Formats: sequence, structure tokens, C-alpha cells
Amino acid sequence: MKIIGIGSDRTLFQEGSEAAGRQLFYSTVTDEMYIVVFSLKRHGLREKKLSEKIFLYPTNSLSRWLYIFDAYRIAKRIVVSCQLSVVSCRDYVISTQDPFEAGLVGYFLKRKFNLPLQLQIHTDFLNPYFIRESLLNRIRVLLAKFLLPRANCIRVVSERIRNSLKSKILNLKSEIFVLPAFVDFQKLIDAPVKTDLRKKYSERFIILMASRLTREKNIVSVIEAMREVVKQFPKALLLIVGEGPERKALELQATSYNLQPNIVFEPWTDDLASYYKTSDLFLVSSFYEGYGRTILEALSCGLPVASTKVGIAEEAIQDGGNGFLISLPDSRSIADVLQKALGAQSNAFQTRKSAHESAMRFILPPDEYLGRLRETLL
Repeated sequence: MKIIGIGSDRTLFQEGSEAAGRQLFYSTVTDEMYIVVFSLKRHGLREKKLSEKIFLYPTNSLSRWLYIFDAYRIAKRIVVSCQLSVVSCRDYVISTQDPFEAGLVGYFLKRKFNLPLQLQIHTDFLNPYFIRESLLNRIRVLLAKFLLPRANCIRVVSERIRNSLKSKILNLKSEIFVLPAFVDFQKLIDAPVKTDLRKKYSERFIILMASRLTREKNIVSVIEAMREVVKQFPKALLLIVGEGPERKALELQATSYNLQPNIVFEPWTDDLASYYKTSDLFLVSSFYEGYGRTILEALSCGLPVASTKVGIAEEAIQDGGNGFLISLPDSRSIADVLQKALGAQSNAFQTRKSAHESAMRFILPPDEYLGRLRETLL
């Protein structure tokens, strides 16, 4: 099986990146992988051979509005150079990272070369918050509704998305496979503690958030909620780990509320395992998520999770057992849950044990994962 992939993850070009490692793992069930990545010329990326099986091609576009055209041009060149024909099509699959711009490139290739098309869905794009976020998102939803009925295979990252597709998109002809991106949870579980947050922030109840700092993560509401939480629990500490376009605005918000003693920002770290293992609660406040893998990462490390009802949260979290579900993504609901969690500290050991055990139900061994991945490509 040979894959022609279309996507936008430029970290594939970074030596030793998680995305690159994931593709190396996936390549064990493929013969060759040709991956075209949306990129701008100013990113300075070059064609790269990631392994004997994996070849990366940046679009190096002058504008993001040219991504589709440049990706199609490069992918078409790859197809022709591989001397594909209708007879040999059964050995090739086009796989796109999303059912939007990348999906449209895949659809054009499917039409021209009669190749099977797999559309991957990594975000809950039918969620009302996603749709209302921007005009571009509304256009993307319309595009996905056009493309999905024309796909040969649909791969989603959660049951929530599969159920959403079945209820809201008509005329789907392909089977919907649920398979999230692979994460080596065992490596995370076995990782030693290099940074002990309990020593760094002694005698504090540490609420950890780790994500890219963007609007859909809804951290604004969390900072608002902390105004109420610290009135009852003055030693509560919100630790926000990550970078993103909203960071400065969030820091200003925390400062304007005089919450500097209770809210700390740290840059992204590759040592999240230590942070999971030495915090008291992991918090997800997003308006929408596709999968929410950090929920399972935290639980697998024995860290209880409080989350809005996004991604895998409702499947993985037993309210009051291994964590807490936040009914609505607003500051009042978030504050209520945080106060509830802070008041339940006496049961911390049992909660951490329950968190770890619950996560193990969702973790596939590598061999089983690869078997399911192979099924989505046949």
C-alpha cells in the first residue's frame, strides 16, 4: 500500500518531532508515503527524505490562498512520476489531513487519476462554536459537506465526531472508522519525573492547562473563573503551559484581575509527563476539540481531569470518579467545577488511581493500532 498524503503539519520537517515519529510508525504498514505539506516560501522548507519510505514535499506557496493549487500541482507530479495507471490504482490511497482545503486537493486527484480517497477528520467541525468562529470556518463546513459523501473512506478521531457526521451529513457512502492519531502512552507513563511542580510551587493546589493558546481553548473563561475560585481557595494555582496568539492578551487579563499570585504562564515543554505527574488537576476548557488527547495523557499519568464536553471527554471521564465534566464552557460552570475539585482533595490518592485505570481502557497496543490503521486504508 502506497500513500499520497496532503496536510498542513510543518513540524514533519523538524528532526525528531512527534509528528515525524508518528509517520515513521505509520510507515510500518505502508510501502511508500509521499506527503505534501501546506507551507509558505518564507518558512524555508525543502523537500526531504524522512526515511527510505517517506518523502516530504512543502508547497512553498507565496500566499496561503495558493496552498490548494500548489499542493495539487506537486501531488499531480508525484502521481505521474510514480507512473500510476488505472490498473495499479488499487495499490495507492490519497489520504488528507482534513476534509477542507487538503480534502479538496485530494478530491481533485481522485477525479483526475481515479484513486481512492480517505478523508481524515481531526476536529469537531460540526460543533456550533467551530461554525460561529469565522467566515472561513463556515466555508469549510460547506466544503466538508460536499466532499465527505464523495470519499471512499472517512477516518475520525472520536465517537463524538462519528455520531455528529451520521446525524448531520446525508448520503455518506463510506464506512466511518474511529482511530485517533497514535500516542505512545506507555512511554509517557514510564517517563521519569524531571520537573517536580510540587517542589517548584510548594503547598499549592496546581491546576494544569497545556495547549496552544488560541481562542477556541477558551482560557479567557478560566481566568474569569479564577476570580471566584481564589476567594474560597487562595492557594489555588493555575499553571498555563503553552504558546500562541492569545498569550499576551491572557497575561494582561490575569494582571488586570490582580491574579498574578494565582496564575502562572510557562512556555511549552517536552517534559509534559512530569507536569502531569506532579499536578493536582488537569483542566480542558475548550469550546470544541476533535479528540482531546491531552485528556487521556493526563489520565494515564494518574492526573484527574476536569473538562468541557468535547472530544473524548464524555467517554473517558466519570464525573466525580476520575475527574469532572463541565456542563457549559462558561466562567460560572468552570468555577463551580474547580471549587468542587479543590474541596475533594482528601480523596486524591483514590482519584489518581481511578484516573490511570480508566485511561488504560482507551489505549491500544501498537500492534493493534497498526492493524486498525491498515483496515482504514484497504
